Amino acid sequence: MNFDLTDDQVALRDGMRSFCAGRFTMDRVRAGFDRSAYDELTATGVFSLRSDGFSWADAALVFQELGRALVPGPLVWSHLAHGVVDGVVTGIEHATGAGTVMVEHLGVVDAVVVLEQDRITRVAPDALGEAEAIAWPLDPLTPVHRVDVLPDGEPVGGRAEAAAWRTAGALLTAAYSVGMAEACVEAALAYALQRRQFDRPIGSFQAVKHILADMAVRAEVTRAAVDAAAVTLDDSGGGDSIRAVSGARMLAGEAALRNAKASMQVHGGMGFTWEVDVHLYLKRAWVLNTVFGTPAAHADVLAAALA
Repeated sequence: MNFDLTDDQVALRDGMRSFCAGRFTMDRVRAGFDRSAYDELTATGVFSLRSDGFSWADAALVFQELGRALVPGPLVWSHLAHGVVDGVVTGIEHATGAGTVMVEHLGVVDAVVVLEQDRITRVAPDALGEAEAIAWPLDPLTPVHRVDVLPDGEPVGGRAEAAAWRTAGALLTAAYSVGMAEACVEAALAYALQRRQFDRPIGSFQAVKHILADMAVRAEVTRAAVDAAAVTLDDSGGGDSIRAVSGARMLAGEAALRNAKASMQVHGGMGFTWEVDVHLYLKRAWVLNTVFGTPAAHADVLAAALA
């Protein structure tokens, strides 16, 4: 396999990075996800990439840039549901017979899809009328509602579609996490070059250099794993796509979380303040590590495959 980006992929990546820098500044990101954000992302083709003829490798590049900019919203779910369920779509991974569930972005979505082991169903938001808003969600940019009783939904996919959604969702979540990991490296490096102690930038101190180097290596190794998983998913004859995606998801979940923590450490006391953006990456990493399989769950998949 050739993992080098083509000229078209470089243009796609750079174009998406430019779009996010212009339309999703951190002030806009902090304002949260709304219909206007969805319309802009739709017009750019974020949710229709696969139906427009782009590969999974292309989609992974786009989601890396969305993660780098920390663009909020049910992006992965809306991408998976494109062409199956119209509008803004959020989702729930639900085990049959399970109790209380958490639904993200319920206030702005047109539909909720429920991903079970052997099927996918669609539930209208109005059917969740008893949903209780969580006053202080872990990620302040991801509003959450608690639903105690999940009503029956309309079937929109069977076992094969559910399996495909789980794999694709894990890949796109991993790609988004890679973007976050890289953004944390950039933020920590910029601060280390700017912040001075003893008349020297703190980035010149060896202890800080070690942290930055570990972050950079972690992000780069993970990016390579995600790109390889995307190419493997595009070419079923090129390897075990499930194992490749699980490996990428495991590495990406850990990289986003560890790089966010390390970036906060480099920022020192400033890193814990609301004004510095690092804590938003950390909180998003915590939330993303609960969807489309936790890093630990994907590690178990890898262990079973190796055994």
